[in-house]
Amino acid sequence: MENTTGSIESFIEKMKNYVETNVNLLKLKAIDKSSTFVSIIIDYLIAFLVFGIFIILLNIGLALLIGEWLGEAYYGFFIMAVLNVIVGLLLIKNTKWIKTPLANTMIKKLLD
Repeated sequence: MENTTGSIESFIEKMKNYVETNVNLLKLKAIDKSSTFVSIIIDYLIAFLVFGIFIILLNIGLALLIGEWLGEAYYGFFIMAVLNVIVGLLLIKNTKWIKTPLANTMIKKLLD
């Protein structure tokens, strides 16, 4: 009887260790996935910020150039504003251009 009781206690102890190890492994995997996800988001935000600054400076330069061609600087800014509204409406209407590649990248990184 004592041998059977010792075997059962040993088995229970091994099962506890197994469960604790699996829980710790799941925690570490969750931390890994979340850190990868956060780093991807930060990368995209930095790229978006740099691209945004580039677009702003390009718009200002083109507005000044167009304004110089037309004789008044504000004409160039009006024209660039209209072009930006058109581009913005196209992007809003077709969010799949931005949303789909971004979502696919996030899902692929989370499933790796």
